[in-house]
Amino acid sequence: MAGDRPFLGILLMLGFCLIVPLGDSLAKLIGPVSTLATLIVARFVFQLVILTPMALAMKQKIFLSGRLFWLAYARTLLQIAGLGCMFTALLYLPLADAVAIAFVMPFIMLLLGWFFLNETVGTRRIIACSVGFVGTLMVIQPNFLSVGWSVLYPLAVAVIFAFYMLVTRQIAKDTEAIALQAQNGITGCLTLIPILVVSHWLEFRPFTFEWPSSDLYFAFIIMGVGGTVAHLLMTLSLRFAPSATLAPMQYLEIPVATLYGYLMFDELPNGLAAAGIVVTIAAGLYIIYREQASARNTQAAPQ
Repeated sequence: MAGDRPFLGILLMLGFCLIVPLGDSLAKLIGPVSTLATLIVARFVFQLVILTPMALAMKQKIFLSGRLFWLAYARTLLQIAGLGCMFTALLYLPLADAVAIAFVMPFIMLLLGWFFLNETVGTRRIIACSVGFVGTLMVIQPNFLSVGWSVLYPLAVAVIFAFYMLVTRQIAKDTEAIALQAQNGITGCLTLIPILVVSHWLEFRPFTFEWPSSDLYFAFIIMGVGGTVAHLLMTLSLRFAPSATLAPMQYLEIPVATLYGYLMFDELPNGLAAAGIVVTIAAGLYIIYREQASARNTQAAPQ
């Protein structure tokens, strides 16, 4: 496509893959001494504070109308649920394992695209999905023995964010990325306020906001700013390079998460989990390869 700058797009996606696991690492570090609500609120507050002025300065329309508003609000609810499940998963699981399990999302997205958008899914892609899920089970198995049903939280993340991406597909062409994320920040904060009030009244601690202690300020700032910047980098990367070029790079999140887990928590996947991570990555890359081949065949077909 004219105007593409693939190298810049790749660099931006690389930044995304380096920053997102860092944010997860900090959430894992803060989680045991904070509440789930505090982590989620911080994520949306920073998104609101950073992106709303940017959208206004660029004279972008922050609030959508009609069907697009409700789709965007559904996207916000999915983001709240996905962050909640991921932050909870990190309380129980090694960082690399949680991220690897959540990477069953591309397989779920493929099936959702087939079911909801009538996208073609061939036999080989279904087989690759099955192989990828087997790889995910290989990561889950040793963790299930040690932490029990909590290992299913990253699977919930995968399902939730697959729907999140599905909704995003429906509105991406009709919205500005910064304005959409700013609206997410605003509606996310407004949605969380009554939840926090009710949770405080019921004394339900996980969803009670607690002002973080001063020694955690820096970690919260890096987590909130990093999460906001990372998603902006991903959005911008798609302006300079096609998704088919960038998609394989997202699997860099798994080895980067492994490195952060080792450096910050002295965690490494055991033999079976490591093998499962390799299988999951291989199956995901094969699906991406098939998507690229299918796109090339479609472009080459006579019009």
